[in-house]
Amino acid sequence: MKTEFTPPDWAYEFHGHRCPFMPIGYRMGRLALLKLGAERVKDHDFFVFPELGDGHPQTCMMDGIQIATSATYGKVLMAKKYYGKLACVFYHPEKGAVRYSLRPEFIDAMDGFEFFAYRRRGIEPSQIPYAVTDEIIQWTMEQPDEVLFKVELKPDFKFSPVKGSFNKTRCGVCHEYVYDRYVRFKDGIPVCIPCQQSE
Repeated sequence: MKTEFTPPDWAYEFHGHRCPFMPIGYRMGRLALLKLGAERVKDHDFFVFPELGDGHPQTCMMDGIQIATSATYGKVLMAKKYYGKLACVFYHPEKGAVRYSLRPEFIDAMDGFEFFAYRRRGIEPSQIPYAVTDEIIQWTMEQPDEVLFKVELKPDFKFSPVKGSFNKTRCGVCHEYVYDRYVRFKDGIPVCIPCQQSE
């Protein structure tokens, strides 16, 4: 294998199936950390902005990125941009930002593999024969980093995360707690968004 950044076996179990894009995301995330001189994030000081969208299967990249960096949706460190592109910006407040994108030539070469013939027929990755899936994963891992990725430093990139708060209020209608940033008022009563929108 050309790359030292191959996901652990448990990453496939977490992701739910074997496919080439989760390990591509893992590799991208590890390379971005290395490029920025950052470590896997323990708390809330590294942010990831995938440029992927909805309705295309390559979004599996995002699971690999989360596994590699620990910048997860759950920690509010990942925010999808919905550009429909196979790219991602990685940002550390003290170390700067870098954008990784998949080279069009690499994507074109991937399209020739049997794996994508199955996918275009609507067959889910877990139903594709192991040998077919393994072929494209192995090929992907054997390609040098510069074949997969275009890398751009983003010196002007800025991002200010929303300040966290533990302040919450009980909704006057459903009586569930809602964090104050999301409290709305209806007839002078503090309510949650669903209760505000209900008739």
